[in-house]
Amino acid sequence: MRYHLLIWKRRIEDLFILPFVAWGRWRATHEENLGEYDIWFFFPFWHTGGAEKVHAQLANAFPDRKAIIIFTRQAQNEGFRSEFERSGHKVLDISRETDDRTAYWRNLVMRGRISHWIRKQSTSCVVLNGQCNFAYKISRWLPETVPQIELIHSLNSFSYIRIPFLNFYRTTVMISRNRIMDHLNLYERYGIPRSFGERILYIGNGILLPQQPLIRLTQKGYLHIVYAGRGTKEKRVYLVDDIARASRSIGLPVKVSYLGAVDEGLRNGKDVQDRYYGNVSDFSIMDEVYRSADILMITSTEEGFPMVVMEAMARGCAIIATPVGDIPIHVAPYGNGWLFSNVHDEKKIVLEGVQFLQQANKEPELLEKIQANNMNYASLHFGIQEFEQHWRLLIESMIKIVNP
Repeated sequence: MRYHLLIWKRRIEDLFILPFVAWGRWRATHEENLGEYDIWFFFPFWHTGGAEKVHAQLANAFPDRKAIIIFTRQAQNEGFRSEFERSGHKVLDISRETDDRTAYWRNLVMRGRISHWIRKQSTSCVVLNGQCNFAYKISRWLPETVPQIELIHSLNSFSYIRIPFLNFYRTTVMISRNRIMDHLNLYERYGIPRSFGERILYIGNGILLPQQPLIRLTQKGYLHIVYAGRGTKEKRVYLVDDIARASRSIGLPVKVSYLGAVDEGLRNGKDVQDRYYGNVSDFSIMDEVYRSADILMITSTEEGFPMVVMEAMARGCAIIATPVGDIPIHVAPYGNGWLFSNVHDEKKIVLEGVQFLQQANKEPELLEKIQANNMNYASLHFGIQEFEQHWRLLIESMIKIVNP
């Protein structure tokens, strides 16, 4: 029932938006064409983040295709901009038009301009939406002959934003098997036709594995924990800090390296015993930190399957994490690390975190076994080649449909 209400809501909104879209299309007829492309990528940002890294890898997976990468939101830092540019595709930032809340009408007009350029291509193309709000909003204004694909990283706000636009997408790609089940449950609650669930395709993320044999930068005298991510609410980086402080209070030798902008997420401020790198775009620095760390710690309330887990496991880190997303699929307790028994009881998470660190410190042979297991597991499951192959097969199949 809710699904049909959302469809009617979108249709009513379309009536108000149509004059702006028409204006944008008229403007586009008097502007220089952006060019002809096989693939139109739509991403919100290029700044530092796990999703953004996946998007950069995706853009680089098509060296033989002509593509344009459109960014619609203002980035917080330079992040992966150079990685997107390295793809050799055209990079276009339209955030001045689409991310100005004081002049939102410009966003509506840009929907007409972009949709016109796609509609008027002399050759067919594929549109790929990587959790981009703007791309959902223009999906309505593109012809059915243009295949549209969406990439969903987790169960989040986009899981609801996308509902009125599902019928415009031929394929939904998700990176988490558990999140696929979450979305199927969401579909059932909202009365979404089952046919849309049949359009969901799983493609796991991949990474460029380190060269073997891997040299671990071992450090003696303390447990080295690494946290890699933002300081946003759902990440709960303050729990990593709480666990470290509680461990030290009982005499455990613990130090934490924080990779990412975490200041806003630390409720007790910075600890002089830890190291804070901020946003790191140079992966050689991250590589060195991972190789020297004993444990990667994740305390999030929600995830798909984080890139940092793959990167850390490939470099020999044990994992301590909340059982969210696909983490439990890849992290077996005592085989690859430790899983907290729950997601929401923060006091229990801190208590269990200290207990896990106590065991790692008391049983170094167990920690070493886990680290070796993770390097082997990553080499078998997380290579970038399979990720690229699946995406190329999907995109090429769509191109063949429109260009038989």
